[in-house]
Formats: sequence, C-alpha cells, structure tokens
Amino acid sequence: MCTFLVKPPDKGSFPLDHYGECKAEMVEYMRCLKANNSDQAQCKHLSKRYFQCRMDKRLMLREDFEQLGFHQADQQPQKQSN
Repeated sequence: MCTFLVKPPDKGSFPLDHYGECKAEMVEYMRCLKANNSDQAQCKHLSKRYFQCRMDKRLMLREDFEQLGFHQADQQPQKQSN
C-alpha cells in the first residue's frame, strides 16, 4: 500500500474572490502577461496591485510586500531594451 504525505501550501488557503472585488486588477495583470509573452517581470507591478486589492478586501492576510517577493523597484513596469 502506498501512502502520500500531504503538505498544505506555505501561505495557507485564502478565500476565492466570489464577488469579483479584485477582478479588474486580475484582468489587467492577465492582459499584461498576454501582451508580454507571459514575461511576469514586465507585469510584476500589476501583480503587486492585485495583492494589495486582495489584502484591502480581506481576501488574504495583510503581508509585507518584501515577504511576498516585491521590492521598491517593482513599483513601475520594466523598460524593455531593444
């Protein structure tokens, strides 16, 4: 008999956004990913905005952005060099 040890996510579970309270932020982030060939670095400022919305709406625990992997440089979109 094979048994598996199930480990919960590091940050735990969080409520789904059933009422679409942060849908606009999520859609903006997804559009950015599509426009930038899924290059998350180009859209990190939008993911930060999404997390801020979730914290403000109590859809996740308030967390220091440094703990979520964001830094001061993540405030604005990165400039692409050609």
